[in-house]
Formats: sequence, structure tokens, C-alpha cells
Amino acid sequence: MEAKAVAKYVRMSSSKLKPVADLVRGKDLAEALTILKFTPGKGSELVEKVVQSAAANAENNHEMNTDALYVAEISANQGPTMKRWRPGAQGRAGMILKRTSHINVVLKERENVKAATKSETEAAKADEAKTEEKAETKKAAAKKPAAKKADAKKTDEKKSAAKKPAAKKTAKKADKEEVR
Repeated sequence: MEAKAVAKYVRMSSSKLKPVADLVRGKDLAEALTILKFTPGKGSELVEKVVQSAAANAENNHEMNTDALYVAEISANQGPTMKRWRPGAQGRAGMILKRTSHINVVLKERENVKAATKSETEAAKADEAKTEEKAETKKAAAKKPAAKKADAKKTDEKKSAAKKPAAKKTAKKADKEEVR
């Protein structure tokens, strides 16, 4: 399936638009938009607008996956030329040619990307499940040694508590002996 967009009577000559169109021909949609965004000049803005329109047509009218789209065809053909006159030297007239263009864009969906995105999403879900299981096992493993450490601390505290009163008693006895 394909989605099209056309901009007619664009006020720029086709010779200025054709090099910009050549930059994005055959590229993925995201890559083409990035190239057009960072290419200087008015021609890239005009072509970008038409490519975005074709992407919107694909998504809204044809229900195509925007991740799988690529620029299948793009052309900047010559439109009608407006002829204007300008006064010249010695009573002559000079002709001014105001050129126009028609920009045509056709986006198509890549079949292998469509299948790959489905398998990638399934693989991503499986990976998420595995990572969750690993995280749960790590938490459980982390809790067990911590519980053992806590038990060890409690037993150490009990032992030290048992030792401390004896030490206190001896200190008290020593104080009493000194007083006597």
C-alpha cells in the first residue's frame, strides 16, 4: 500500500528542489525527516512539509505503520512559469521568469520491517519477563543473606548484652572496693 502527497505551484524552481529530493529518495521516513530538518535552504522546508503530509495521509487515511514507511518516490517537476516584464536600458524591456514546481511524494510500507516490528515486540515482552524474573530472584537472594546477617547481629547483641552487665557489675564492685 502507498500514501501520496502533492504540492502544486510551489514558488521555487525545480532545479533548486531536485537536489533536496535526491537526498531523501529511498530513505526511511524518520531518517528522511531528520535530513530535511537539518538541510539548509527553503527547498528543504517545502519538501519536508510534503513528506510530513504524506506521512499523515498514510497514518490517518490508510492506517499504515509510520515506523515501517520509507520514501519510495519523490519528484520535483517543473510547473508553469509566470512571465513578468521589467524596464531596461534605452526603452527596452527585460523578461523576468517566475518559475514554479510540483512536488510529488509517495511513501510505501516495508514488509520486512512490519514483520520485524511484530517479532521485536514479542521478543521485547519476553526479555522484560526474563528481567523481571531475574530481579525477583535477586531480591529474594538478597533478602536471605540479609536475614542471616540480621539473625547474626541479634545473636551478637544478645552475647554482648550478656557480657555487658557482667562488666558493669565488676566496675561497680571495683568502685565499691575503692570507696571502702
